[in-house]
Amino acid sequence: MLDPALLRTRLAETAARLKETRGFTLDVSAVEALESQRKQLSTDTQELQNLRNTRSKAIGQAKAKGEDVAPLMAEVAGLGDKLKANELALAEVQAKLADIALLIPNIPHASVPIGQDETHNQEISRWGTPRSFDFAVKDHVDLGVRHGWLDGEAGAKLSGARFTVLRGQLAQLHRALGQFMIDLHTREHGYLECNVPVLVNSDAMFGTTQLPKFEEDLFATQVGDSRRYLIPTAEVSLTNLVRDTIQEADALPLRLAAHSLCFRAEAGSYGRDVRGMIRQHQFEKVEMVQVSRASESYAQLEEMVGHAEKVLQKLNLPYRKLLLCTGDMGFQSSKTYDLEVWLPSQNTYREISSCSNCEDFQARRLQARVRNPETNKPELVHTLNGSGLAIGRTLIAVMENYQNADGSITVPEALRSYMHGAENIA
Repeated sequence: MLDPALLRTRLAETAARLKETRGFTLDVSAVEALESQRKQLSTDTQELQNLRNTRSKAIGQAKAKGEDVAPLMAEVAGLGDKLKANELALAEVQAKLADIALLIPNIPHASVPIGQDETHNQEISRWGTPRSFDFAVKDHVDLGVRHGWLDGEAGAKLSGARFTVLRGQLAQLHRALGQFMIDLHTREHGYLECNVPVLVNSDAMFGTTQLPKFEEDLFATQVGDSRRYLIPTAEVSLTNLVRDTIQEADALPLRLAAHSLCFRAEAGSYGRDVRGMIRQHQFEKVEMVQVSRASESYAQLEEMVGHAEKVLQKLNLPYRKLLLCTGDMGFQSSKTYDLEVWLPSQNTYREISSCSNCEDFQARRLQARVRNPETNKPELVHTLNGSGLAIGRTLIAVMENYQNADGSITVPEALRSYMHGAENIA
């Protein structure tokens, strides 16, 4: 969430910036009215507390002198009732202000291009040359049905639409990709491998901003009075590891990575990419998270994007890097790069990784802090997250870019040691 000071001291400026960059309309009059109530109630509450303290001391003095204290005690009792009513009213106003703040998106970094949607994203670079085929290109579904490797009907039978069963060599290739990615990030990029829960409580989802705004996009479970959520990405679990902590400065940046199952209900996206594995309710991903000091976070973002790019380069998959515009960024992001991999069957690039700097937007909810070595005081950290990569989409890209005329698929050299030396799957 945004720094509350922005809503108290720079409300008009903040509202204008949100409107310009995010198309978000902040109800300034409502915030002003609530803030005015908050200030008045705070002042009244403080005055009542001071008056009650003064009268309580007077009671003690009167008792010591043997004087009648009944009138003073009646007055103090009345002040207590007024104070309780004021405190309840103040808490109600503060809750209303908090409810407004929780729905306000992060303010984009000044370097982010202003735009309404993906058509205004800025292409930064391209890597690799899309392959030219001398035969009719098949998509991953047609390639996958060979030998029953990719079975959407079985997935639907077990769980419903947007679930897929992988078998045989294709399942092995999918597993190899996950192992290759986590090995690369831990052995070459300095991430600490973590195995984290995929079922988390509401505090964890709140901390990384999935709640309350995006609850309809989540899968939830209810056992008795306990409600838990299936993670949409390991970002949730990894980032929450620093919730309610104070890190020492020399321990940052923290680099954490996890290979996990991910679950997304994706309410409102019905009908998009329903063929095959492009958009699934259950998928696997290798997630990267960094926790950084504020002064270093943008350098860490560039580093993280490079780590995601390295996966594609080692697999020799053509891709392009985009800087997302203000209208296409996630709710919690201050700056986001997307990597899009080339899919021959679609003759276009499709998203395979998204890397974001959230600055202190998540950290404020998480109360994730670092001790400033110069002042010895805690300060909010910056949190970053990135896909390194989405395994199912990487599998699709490998299948399509490495397909052969006979329907077999060449195994990229980087994966062969994970495939017991196999050079192709057929």
